[in-house]
Amino acid sequence: MDNPNPSPSELELLKCLWRDGVASARELHDRVGAERGWSYSTTRTVLQRMVDKGLAEKRDSHGLAVFTAGADKLDLIGRMVRDFARRVMEVDGALPASAFSGSALLDDAELEELERFLEAEQNSDAPQRDGGRT
Repeated sequence: MDNPNPSPSELELLKCLWRDGVASARELHDRVGAERGWSYSTTRTVLQRMVDKGLAEKRDSHGLAVFTAGADKLDLIGRMVRDFARRVMEVDGALPASAFSGSALLDDAELEELERFLEAEQNSDAPQRDGGRT
């Protein structure tokens, strides 16, 4: 199932999950929610919306609800980059992933995989991925 694009609030929490792997609602609130001026209940609401959309997964760990990313990082970023390029910039050609080389979110291997994703997406309507890494 394709995950929908996240809202800006959802994307902030998703980036934490991609970076940290597993986190409780309280941990996510302490990292993102408090900085954004959210109440704890707002953080929980955003997380539940993410679970409902498939952007995050919720499970129990020793009686504590914890969350993991439900969206593959490179797939989602690739789709968002292509959408922005087409919709906003009106670019139909290939996009170089090297434009994101300064990103703290992507390491060198992920940049290479993003490059392949963007090239494959350019060559077909259904991008080919080589794994389900998040």
